[in-house]
Amino acid sequence: MAWNLDDNRPIYLQLVEEMQLRIVTGIYLPGEKIPSVRELAAEAAVNPNTMQKAFGELERSGLIITQRTSGRMVTKDASLINEIKNLMAKDIIDAFLNNMKQLGYTRENTLNLLADTLKKEDSL
Repeated sequence: MAWNLDDNRPIYLQLVEEMQLRIVTGIYLPGEKIPSVRELAAEAAVNPNTMQKAFGELERSGLIITQRTSGRMVTKDASLINEIKNLMAKDIIDAFLNNMKQLGYTRENTLNLLADTLKKEDSL
């Protein structure tokens, strides 16, 4: 799976975001063991220390749990996963609305355009 990292933002934050996305979309299932720091660092072509920093952030958020003998696993807490998913969705919506505002769209214009787009998509 490709890791599209941008040099204009901290790499570890992008790694956190990618791992969150993999968890909330079910690539890594609740309770499932995730690949090691070294494996994921090699896959993402980053320094293992950078991946370790991202894992630390994911552990602080509760999405990843470390068990001494079993390695790291995705939390089994479905409500936490859903909460993170909703926060990620809200960030996307906020960015979209901000972009529409910068284009000069009003709230009503944005809603109309979105409704029209959804209608077209439904007819496909």
